[in-house]
Parts: sequence; C-alpha cells; structure tokens
Amino acid sequence: MGLLSSFQNIFKIPELKNRVFFTLALLTVYRIGCHVPTPGINGEELSKFLSQQAGNFMMFFDMFSGGALSRVTIFALGIMPYISASIIMQLLTVVIPAIGKLAKEGEAGKKKITKYTRYGTVVISAVQSFGIAAGLESMSQGAFVQNPGWSFRLLTMITLTSGTAFIMWLGEQITERGIGNGISLIIFAGIVARFPNAIISTIRLVQANELSIFLVLFLTVLMIGVVAGIILMERGQRKVPVQYAKRVVGRKVYGGQSTHLPLKINTAGVIPPIFASSIIMFPATVAGFIAIPWVQSIAKQLSPGTVTYTLLYVGMIFFFAYFYTAIVFNPVDIADNLKKYGGYVPGIRPGQKTSEYLYRVLSRLTFVGAIYIAVICVIPEILIQRFGVPFYFGGTSLLIAVGVALDTVSQIESHLVTRSYEGFLKKGRIRGRRS
Repeated sequence: MGLLSSFQNIFKIPELKNRVFFTLALLTVYRIGCHVPTPGINGEELSKFLSQQAGNFMMFFDMFSGGALSRVTIFALGIMPYISASIIMQLLTVVIPAIGKLAKEGEAGKKKITKYTRYGTVVISAVQSFGIAAGLESMSQGAFVQNPGWSFRLLTMITLTSGTAFIMWLGEQITERGIGNGISLIIFAGIVARFPNAIISTIRLVQANELSIFLVLFLTVLMIGVVAGIILMERGQRKVPVQYAKRVVGRKVYGGQSTHLPLKINTAGVIPPIFASSIIMFPATVAGFIAIPWVQSIAKQLSPGTVTYTLLYVGMIFFFAYFYTAIVFNPVDIADNLKKYGGYVPGIRPGQKTSEYLYRVLSRLTFVGAIYIAVICVIPEILIQRFGVPFYFGGTSLLIAVGVALDTVSQIESHLVTRSYEGFLKKGRIRGRRS
C-alpha cells in the first residue's frame, strides 16, 4: 500500500503530474514515428530479409531503435547519431584545448557545445542514411527499393536525417519540460518496446515444446538476479574520506568538517560496450556484403557468438573503461582542488601523493567495473548461442534500461520529498546513478 500511495501522490502535485503526462505524450509520438515507413522502401520484405540475414547484429542495434531500424522507418537511425556526436564532442574537449576551454565557460560555453553537437548529429545522420540507401539498392538487386537512383538516395537521406533531428528535439523537450533525461528515456522506450514481443515469442516456443518450462523458470530467476546486480553495481561507490583543516578568517573559523569523495565502481557507464560493439561490428557488417571468400571468412570470425568476437569485445570493454574513466575523472585536478581549499585524505600528504592515491584506488575500481560490464555484455551471447533464447537480454540495453529507470524514479521521488510527500521507500531514498 505504501508504494501504491506514493504513485497516487504523483497526481496530487500539478507540476509533477503535468511533467509526467508531457513525457508520456512525447514518448507516444516517438513510438508512433517508429512505425511510419520511409518512402520508396518495401518495409515488410526488408524486415524479413534483415531478420534472417543479420542475426545478432540486427538484434543488438534494432533494440535501441525499438524495431525501427529493421523496418527502416523514418526513425530508423534512432538517437544513436546524437549519442555518437555527444561522445565525440566529449572526447574533443580533452584532445583540443580550445574546445576544452569552451567547456569551462559555464552556460554560454555549454550552449555552444550543444550547438556543435547538433551539427555533428546532422552530419553523422546524413552519412549513415546515405550508406543505408546505397546498401538497400545493392541488396538483393534492388528488390527492396521501388525506384533506385539519386532521387531515392536523397529522399532517404532527408527523411532519416529529419527523423533523427526530430527525435533529438523530442529528447530536449522532455528534459526541459518533462521528467528525467529525454535522450535516455527515448532509448529506454525503444528497449522496453521490444519486451512484449520477447515474452510472446517465449510463450509460443514453450507451447511448441521448443523451450522447456524449467529453462524459462531458470531464465526468469537469472533476469531478476542480473537486474539486482546491475542496480547494486550502478549505485556502488568507494567513499574516500576527506578532512578539511580549520581556517581562521577574521573572527570566523571555517572548515574542520569531515566529508568523503565518492568514486563510482562504473565511472564509464555504458560508453565501453557501445564503443566496443561499434568498432567490432562495423567492419564485420561491411565485410558481410562483400562477396569475396576471405572477406566473408573475416566477417564470420567477427560475428557475435564466435570466440574471436567475444575476446575482442571483452578486451575493448576493458580498454574503453580505463580510457573513458581517465577522461572524465582527473586525479591531479581533484588533488589540486582539495589542496587549494584545505582538504586532505587522512594519512596521505596533499598534492602529488593524494593524486597517486586516488589514481591507485580508481584503477582498482575501474578493473572491477570493467569485469562487471563484460559479464553483463557476454550474457546475451551465452543465452542466444547456448540456450536458444529467442530475444536479446542483457548487455548495453539492460544497463541503459535499469540505469534510466533508477534516475527517473529518483527524480520523481525528489519532487515528492520536496513537497512533504513520502518517497517510494519507507526507509531511505532511491538513489540514481549520480546520487
């Protein structure tokens, strides 16, 4: 009853109620757009062909678009071009000093970076949509394209690029006027939209005696355990104690309090699996359409389910976990800021010794976080290849879904608590990934 009453309290707060309904309305618009076909393409026949030929690759990337990619609808590219542009801009802030300086200019610099990210999204979308159009023309001698040629390519580029730009706008509107992070919720909606089909497919296989009821029960317990493990690891952190020395300014005494510096177990988030899968699968996908024996052999070795793919995937997850953590967390800057404001880690000298200590602690946490990400991302390959599970469970999609759910519920609870309503839990509060 406590949880039910907490949900009922949402509708007692006009602002929160309006934000929730606004978010649901825009997500509904997004899901409707995922079923609007792209002009000039035989979507049904193409969807059947891709589901038979693409295998796990299509299952992986189609998960993020909620099935729009396999049908090549107007939202086929989804929000992934925007995410790619955002990651590129974040990396450029470290590589290019001018952009890094721009990122430190406050709100004005943030607006400029957002503008550049939008431009990058349009460029990436245009390139990807042109590749899709050219690929559709070459596949099956143009059987999926009604009128091949430059007119079809330009129309496809304009349609898919506009679709991505519209999704980007929807995400920004949800962030500003709705509840939660709009871009994350759009990805979340695409992932969750595939769950009913997965459940129906599993029931049909059980009825046809192709899946045993014991395997389904085992999978259910495994799913619950994996989700619980993700929640535990995403909220897990190492609290490094920090003590501030007392300072006398005039007649007042400042400092002297004890606090802590939270270091997340998974600082890199979902960036490592996204980067790793993109780098491995892109050349494998391109090679799959080249009718040369040795190229086809390489494509098979790099396809999901093979030992080569799994080893490369895990290795790249570790690499990008350390790489991205080094970008977003600089122990030297943290140590300098602590020293500047009179803070220190007990037992560690301020300055260089503190930065070395933080680097050592962060390296160990990143190693644990990389193992955790690798295990979650390898689970789908084991379930599909060994147990014949008819859906893609685990990996990046599950990390995103659970993380976004935690963040959104945490924001809703913050609205409830600030207006003297109880949260979803009687004891304590639900923390998001950044709490």
